Amino acid sequence: MENPPVTNTLRLDLVAGLTAAAVVLPKAMAYATVAGLPVAVGLYTALVPMAIYALLGSSRVLNVSSTTTLAILAGTQLGLAVPDGDPAKLLTAAATLTALVGVMLLLASVLRLGFVANFISTPVLTGFKAGIGLVIVLDQVPKLLGLHITKQGFFHDVLSVVQHLPDTAPLTLAVAAATLIVLLGMEKLWPHSPAPLVAVGGGIAASWLFGLHAAGVSTVGLIPQGLPSITLPDPALVEQLVPGALGIALMSFTESIAAGRAFMAGGDPPVNANRELVATGVANLGGALLGAMPAGGGTSQTAVVRAAGGCSQKASLVTAGAAAATMLLLAPLLGLLPNATLAAVVIVYSVGLIQPAEFTAIRKVRTMEFRWAAIACLGVLVFGTLQGIVVAIIVSLIGLSSQIANPRVYVIGRKRGTEDVLRPLTPEHADDETFPGLLIVRPEGRLFFVNAQNVADRMKALIATHQPRVVVLDMSGVPDIEYSALQMMVEGEQRFAGRGVTLWLAGLNPGVLEIVRHSGLAERLGPQRMFFNAHAALEQFRAMQSEAGGTASSATG
Repeated sequence: MENPPVTNTLRLDLVAGLTAAAVVLPKAMAYATVAGLPVAVGLYTALVPMAIYALLGSSRVLNVSSTTTLAILAGTQLGLAVPDGDPAKLLTAAATLTALVGVMLLLASVLRLGFVANFISTPVLTGFKAGIGLVIVLDQVPKLLGLHITKQGFFHDVLSVVQHLPDTAPLTLAVAAATLIVLLGMEKLWPHSPAPLVAVGGGIAASWLFGLHAAGVSTVGLIPQGLPSITLPDPALVEQLVPGALGIALMSFTESIAAGRAFMAGGDPPVNANRELVATGVANLGGALLGAMPAGGGTSQTAVVRAAGGCSQKASLVTAGAAAATMLLLAPLLGLLPNATLAAVVIVYSVGLIQPAEFTAIRKVRTMEFRWAAIACLGVLVFGTLQGIVVAIIVSLIGLSSQIANPRVYVIGRKRGTEDVLRPLTPEHADDETFPGLLIVRPEGRLFFVNAQNVADRMKALIATHQPRVVVLDMSGVPDIEYSALQMMVEGEQRFAGRGVTLWLAGLNPGVLEIVRHSGLAERLGPQRMFFNAHAALEQFRAMQSEAGGTASSATG
């Protein structure tokens, strides 16, 4: 498909950028409140990091500002760093945290760590995001109801909200309910609509017309008018903020790569992982100096850009320009915005992180990965958001280690009625042929010190069950074999020989074959016990049986 003319591209990007601004800017302000920061910080994040990424990023449409995940992670870390909630200290801490995130992303680019984007498995990320979504929703519920609770952990906070329900402020609840109706209704009737803009505009209008603040409804309050000023990080906070910054940097990069790849069109250049590290790193570092919170690519806002016809990063530059115009012209009006309206916006666009259908789909495919997702979710709820990242990574590593340490070891049979079809024995193919005196075993995956003993134990059990005279080790599913595993194979061959069991090897790829030759095992086995594939080994065994049968007949005659 041909690219559209430049004039059409500019028009499409202008429309997409303004459409995205109508969705992104209200959400950015809402995410700032999730992090415990003034709403103006959300606008700064939609201006500086977005503009910098637009100039440096490899994705044509990725929209970079804050996201629900980054907001809650940042809020948790800032709450630990500034427990008294002092506004000036919070802004300094936010600048320090965002700068650290930028530095870590740039350092990762220097070390070529783009592959880390795949370090957390999809099921674990599903569970982690579900936990984050539940935490965010619960965090905003008191604002919907006009309640004030002391936060002490997810499950304790649930009880606290329930206990304080009789203290709900009816007017605040009415504002929240009206906002939710507008948001949900517009999203259902008009997907990717400027529903957040309509909700925020309606909240501001209602606040002004009905004097909601005077009636007891909490509002955003004074927002400084004008562009952001320079905010310098505090070196004294670096040591305390480094662990949280590391987790935020990982999630920022993971979300950015996922969103960039998800919305890549057919004619777009591939998303370059290491260039993304540079772009998001510089975006966060530049944002830190101008009052922004940690930023990354967001799926929902990128979807808006793509749905509105955005063709390039000019759309993001238009959105950034709209953020600047908002700060210069509309700051006094934004101060009238009810906090309940912002809370409703946060909830509507955070609840999508909770995907029960995804959990169900994972469980249908593999129960083990479902457990990983559930543990990652509970890790966030029980230990907190930042510790939840650690739990998610540990669960991924344990799952990976479990798979590596316990590779599949199949017994191979032949499909009945065929000569060449060899396949693993399964309950679905219970009538497949096996051959008395012969056991064909196929391990799957790299064999090395972590799993060699498990494979050896599995083979011992199979030999004890089948009592073969010849064991064919089909190595066609083994891409590599490490020294410890090779030594175990050599020792196993000797033990088998002492018990009257002969070991044959089949299907060795060139690399494995070279290693076996260097070890001396190939010389010990000789060409008569090493085969191109399992089928050749089977034919050799049948020939031996026929020869043995013929010899026996001759002797009898």
